Amino acid sequence: MDTYDRMVRILADEHKLAVEALQPDARLDELGIDSLSVMELLFKIEEEFDIKVPNDQVPLITIRDMVSYVDKLIAQQAGAMPHQAAT
Repeated sequence: MDTYDRMVRILADEHKLAVEALQPDARLDELGIDSLSVMELLFKIEEEFDIKVPNDQVPLITIRDMVSYVDKLIAQQAGAMPHQAAT
């Protein structure tokens, strides 16, 4: 499951949204997700993706923005500490 699919699942579960409405260019505010909800969502993202979201203010307008941001954090943090299973 890729980042987009996982993000859609989180949004659908947490905000009771129809999966069909969760297209990449869907605006979060138009989905009823306000700035407080985005902050709460970032906590869920940290848990789901096992990453640390910095306190930096990043403009997250669409689902695509969120997916890109999470992918960037995953790449940055994987470089610092690879997530590999022990052998």
